[in-house]
Amino acid sequence: MKSIREQASDAEQNAELGPGNDERFSGYGVMGLPFSSGHVLAMRRFPVNSVGPGYTSVWLRRPSGAWSIYADATPEQSCARYFGSALESAVQCPVTVAWTGDSSVSVTIGRELELAWHVDLASTPITRAMTLVMSALPAPLLESTGFLKSMSVAAGPMLGAGRLGLAGDVPNGQGFRAKPRQMWFISGSSATVGGEDLGTMRPLTRQTRLGDFWIPQRGIFVIGASSFDTYDAGRHLPASTRRAA
Repeated sequence: MKSIREQASDAEQNAELGPGNDERFSGYGVMGLPFSSGHVLAMRRFPVNSVGPGYTSVWLRRPSGAWSIYADATPEQSCARYFGSALESAVQCPVTVAWTGDSSVSVTIGRELELAWHVDLASTPITRAMTLVMSALPAPLLESTGFLKSMSVAAGPMLGAGRLGLAGDVPNGQGFRAKPRQMWFISGSSATVGGEDLGTMRPLTRQTRLGDFWIPQRGIFVIGASSFDTYDAGRHLPASTRRAA
């Protein structure tokens, strides 16, 4: 059986976009991970997408509730394209993802954030069952907003992750559909931001979200795809309404 690192490498090297005219992304990432400090981190690695070059991004929620996204692509060609109006800042900068073991990955950002984040991943009976089900679903079913919302309602409590949002609207107004195919839990993690230790993994007192995308109350790593409604300047907000200097 392939290790998690090998499966992520396959997703990196063989990523393909499914059919459709919407804005599509394929890759892997950490859906979200809350810490005892009140910070939340998330990571997206999309080697291919339909709006620009492949990119990596890190999402950071500070204890104040303010969100920032750091990406190695412009806001218009990365996650801020969909979440910018809810952000305190959207920063373009180098982001490094390095696999340090078969089930361990580290994420770093230099002086723009001074982030050092290490994650250990684990397979459990629940994640194996979810992977078995999700990997067998026909692609057209994962384009159904109704099905994805129903799956969110069932999967959140099963995973012990609070509310999940696999479909709905993002802050900039586009509809989104998250389509995980493989899943693992984060079994351990440490992180510092600007030299501050974020503490231990711990659910937030009040679960947070960005639009209809709820950040899971426990760390979940997925391989899969996402799609968004095609940008329409008449209906959707621009990539970022507030940006770092």
